[in-house]
Amino acid sequence: MAIDIKVPTVGESISEVTLLKWVKNTGQYVERDEVIAELESEKATFEVNAEKAGVLTTNAAEGDTLNIGDTIATIDDTAPKPAVPEGAEQAPADKVPAEAQKPAAVEKSAPAKEAAPANVKATPVASAIIADKGVNPKDVTPSGYSGKILKEDVLSALANPGKKSFDGGELFGRNERVQKMTSLRKTISRRLVEAKNTTAMLTTFNEVNMKPIMDIRAKYKDKFKEAHGVGLGFMSFFAKACAVALAEWPSVNAYIDGDQIIFHDYADISIAVSTPRGLTVPVIRNVESLSMAGVEKAVLDVAKKARDSKLTAEDLTGGTFTITNGGVFGSLISTPIINLPQSAILGMHNIVERPIAENGQVVIRPMMYIALSYDHRIVDGRESVSFLVRIKELLENPTLLLIQQDPIKTLLEL
Repeated sequence: MAIDIKVPTVGESISEVTLLKWVKNTGQYVERDEVIAELESEKATFEVNAEKAGVLTTNAAEGDTLNIGDTIATIDDTAPKPAVPEGAEQAPADKVPAEAQKPAAVEKSAPAKEAAPANVKATPVASAIIADKGVNPKDVTPSGYSGKILKEDVLSALANPGKKSFDGGELFGRNERVQKMTSLRKTISRRLVEAKNTTAMLTTFNEVNMKPIMDIRAKYKDKFKEAHGVGLGFMSFFAKACAVALAEWPSVNAYIDGDQIIFHDYADISIAVSTPRGLTVPVIRNVESLSMAGVEKAVLDVAKKARDSKLTAEDLTGGTFTITNGGVFGSLISTPIINLPQSAILGMHNIVERPIAENGQVVIRPMMYIALSYDHRIVDGRESVSFLVRIKELLENPTLLLIQQDPIKTLLEL
């Protein structure tokens, strides 16, 4: 009897998905609950499991767009399980043929220099230079008779290494490629345009002296790793600082719903994570209640799930504020776009040593520009600037993250 495997319902607003890849192929025998395919919706990637054990027959190709409820495969649960050849489960090392245990002769003693490939036309001198310098013959433009590579051609290629094609093909090529947008990329595109068109977005900037945090990390990172099993990064400082500032400036942690403003008495902070398939923003819940180690573990967990395409719709929904770190890619300054329906997003950037004035002296400090993009319909200029100044104060005085007030001011009741 053939069992139909259908695209499951993955969310109320999701009507179609993209088939990313088949984990199992037509004709293979699959066990019950074994993963057979990976699908991508506009919000997350998820797996499809075999409902019964049997032989799989696929009904769709990788890259196809499918509707919820479509049949993507069938499983013949009456098909017999293939017999495993006797002794094929595991072959002990002492029973592996001697020939298989020996590395190939070419791996044992590979020649230091290899001649140019036999199908490359080159003079003896040019061939020797190609082998010695490791030049790709495709990067050399031959000028000799019948397309033969001359010594001068190789030397010219070495002197002008920038003259290369994108894909290692011919120079000055004019090739173009067409690639279908994934559901995730379509969603990113739609939401970014929607954010620009539906919000009164404005960005304010400040800069932070990162030396106090860098000194803390240098002093305690080994003990922190030993005690908590996770590294001490910058994100936990920024997330905790944002949680404190969001409590003090609640409009930055709110959003507009029709003619109402929805405020949140908690900080569910979305962390922008770049993946090969596009940008995702998994959420860390109740950052205000987490310890530094708790934040670091949560960041590590969502980053790993994002890289492995294991994020669920639950991981990506419900954030109240977003942090994005363009600094990991070398960005010096930027204007991040709000992650709807939120009202603000904080942008971190590259840490660069710059001269600044400190106590009347010019000193070199590791500085970072930070940017807050916000919806001016709900967040006023005073609130946005004060929020960013508070972030700067908390990061440059990390002890405030614990007590949130200057000890002297607290003593003096100021």
